[in-house]
Amino acid sequence: MDKADLLKNLRNSSRGNLFATEIPKTAKQDDKKIEELVAELEREGKIKLRECIQREYSVYLHGIIKYASE
Repeated sequence: MDKADLLKNLRNSSRGNLFATEIPKTAKQDDKKIEELVAELEREGKIKLRECIQREYSVYLHGIIKYASE
C-alpha cells in the first residue's frame, strides 16, 4: 500500500468529509507503515486524524478529509 492507495481508500470510506475505515494488516510491519503514511498525509494537510486504533489483524482510522479549492 502506498500513500495514493491509502488516500483513495479513505475517500471511498467517507461520508461527507468524515471517514472511518479498517485496514487489514498482513505483517507486523504493516501497522508502522500505515501510521507513517497517515502521518505524511496529515503533514501535507490532506487529512486530520482523530483516532488510530491498532487491532490484532487491522488498523482502524477515523478522521476528517480536508478539501482544498484548486
